[in-house]
This record gives sequence, structure tokens and C-alpha cells, in this order.
Amino acid sequence: MAWSVSRKAVGAARVPQMFQRDAFFDNAKYLAIVLVAVAHSWEPLKGDSRALQAAYLVVYAFHMPAFIVVSGFFSRSFDGSPRRLRRLITGVVVPYVVFETAYTLFRRWVGGEDADVSLLDPWYLTWFLCALFVWRLTAPVWRVVRWPVPIALGVAMLASVSPAIGDDLDLQRVLQFLPFFVLGTCLRPEHFRLVRRREARVAAAAVFAGALGLAWWAVPRMDTGWLYHADSAQELDRPWWSGPPTQLALFGCAVVLTACFLALVPGRRTWFTPLGAGTMYGYLLHGFLVKGADYLGWYDHGPLHSPGGEVLVSVAVGVAVTLMCASPVRRALRWVVEPRMEWAFPPEAVQIAREREREREREKAAV
Repeated sequence: MAWSVSRKAVGAARVPQMFQRDAFFDNAKYLAIVLVAVAHSWEPLKGDSRALQAAYLVVYAFHMPAFIVVSGFFSRSFDGSPRRLRRLITGVVVPYVVFETAYTLFRRWVGGEDADVSLLDPWYLTWFLCALFVWRLTAPVWRVVRWPVPIALGVAMLASVSPAIGDDLDLQRVLQFLPFFVLGTCLRPEHFRLVRRREARVAAAAVFAGALGLAWWAVPRMDTGWLYHADSAQELDRPWWSGPPTQLALFGCAVVLTACFLALVPGRRTWFTPLGAGTMYGYLLHGFLVKGADYLGWYDHGPLHSPGGEVLVSVAVGVAVTLMCASPVRRALRWVVEPRMEWAFPPEAVQIAREREREREREKAAV
């Protein structure tokens, strides 16, 4: 009897560990989303400061690639099964429809813009949801081809010389950022352990210092449009042949800086580790704050265009996006960002989803 009780206790102890979230990845996602929000807040300010422009170049070179690589890593198991397709619909498609509509109305009522609701033309930051939907659907393909990353790089390079792709679903960004997602699907936990060593952390600090110096030099010489991956070379008024080599160079820089960023991410549990589960909330909500501040003229105040003002804006936005990732906001908006929608699926699918609720919790790290 005692042996039976002991065995049950051991089994119960093992279950939470099996589905335990990795603090390292939650920390990485939280820090990445803070960088995304802060960099967005710099856009109206950076024209007054070469130092801020340099920091902007460095952050924009890797912040979305880092977020996408981690998303790709957690999308490795996507196989197109009904359960995972259901999660793709509720966790990506539904939030896209809701927030694309909400942002369009926000542009009308707060920004005074003549904007129409169009699910084919993502605005500002909703492009990522379109991209994530397409990337996840392609995940099984990258598991069966022989050279996934080179093929994805080839697709990105071709996109950079193809202005005819157009703006529907922001396909330029979908295709040009694709190599980072594919790279994430190819990574294994041991690859992340390589960059978490002490030597890697020391090297990362030196690389970031050098990157800032290089960015300072590049500010008057580089078109930041390349970093957005939203246009072809021709649309940036550059010769078509400059697209592929620029894509390769940006990919190399982004991979190095992403590795350095991950090297500096703490692996232990910290006060912000729980916020890593709510990064999609911070991502989708911070646009209202940043764009709202711009629409309402808050950036017109002179003191904000000083070094002290730039720091104040950065800290304020960092705090705001932190609160947006917190549990109270997640509980209040879960019905729209992570809806269950059991009514929309067959009873069998709902039952399977309930039985695997713990696995669903683990899959939240993919978004």
C-alpha cells in the first residue's frame, strides 16, 4: 500500500515537470517584446539624435528576427493535425481579425485617417499574425526538405527583387523574414545551450558594443527601409541586383545579434519570467499606446526630444508593455487573444483539446 502511494506521488511530481515552461525562453520572449515596443516608441524621436538612430538600427537588426526564431523553435512540432489547426485558428487567425479591425477603427476615430477595414492589408504590427499563420502552415515542409535554411534564404532573396508581389497580407515581410522562422524550426535545445555559456556572454557584450559603433557610422549612409523587410530593392529606389546580397548580409547580422541577445538572456527564473507567457498581449496592445501618443501630439513636446526625454519615453513604454503582459490583462482579454471557441469545433475535437490542456499550456510559448 505504501509502495502504491509512493508511486502515485512520484507520478504526480513528474507531471508538472513534463509540461513546465522553460524560464530561459519566457525571459527571451519578454525582453524581445520590450525591445520591440521601445524601438517603436523611438520612431518619432530618432531624427533628433544620432545616438538614438544608432541604437534604433541595432535593435531593428535583430529584435523581430529573435522573436521569430523562438517562434519557429516552438513550431517544430506543427504537423497540420486537427488539434494544432484548431490552436492556429484560435491563437492566430481570430486575434488577427479582431485586432486588424480594432486598429482600423482606432486610426479612424483617434488618428482621423480615412481607413477602411481590409483583412488583406495588415496595418502596423498585425502583419506578424499573417506571417505566423503562413509560416506555421509551412512548418511540415521544412522538416522534409534537405536544405531548409538555404532554400528559405533563396525565397527571401527572390522576394527582394520582386516588386510585383504587392502588399496583400504583407507578403514581402512574410517571405523576407521566412529564413528566421525556418532557422528556428531547425534548432534544438543544445544549440541554445551553446550561447548560454559564460564565454558567449562576454563575447556578446563586445559584439553589441561593436555593433553600436558600426551603427553610428552607418546612420547617414544606410536606408533603414532594408531593416523592415517590407519592400523590394526597386521599391526602395535601389538597383534590383542589390536585393539578394543585402538580404544575405542582413540575415548574417541578425543571426549574430540574435545569438548575442540570447547569450545575455538570464536562464534562471526572474521576476519577469511569468510575463513571457503574455508577450502576444504586449505585442498586440502596445501599438495603441505608441500610435495614440503620436496621434494626440504627445511627441510634439520639446523636452521629449532631449536625451532625458528619450530615456523617459523608453522607460514609460517598457513599463507599459510589461503591464500589458501581466496576468490581469491576460485574464481580461483572453477571450479575444486566446479564445477557446469550443462552439466552433466538433465535439470530438473539443474533448481532445480538454484532455491535452496541459500540452496546450506548453504550446503558448510558440506565440
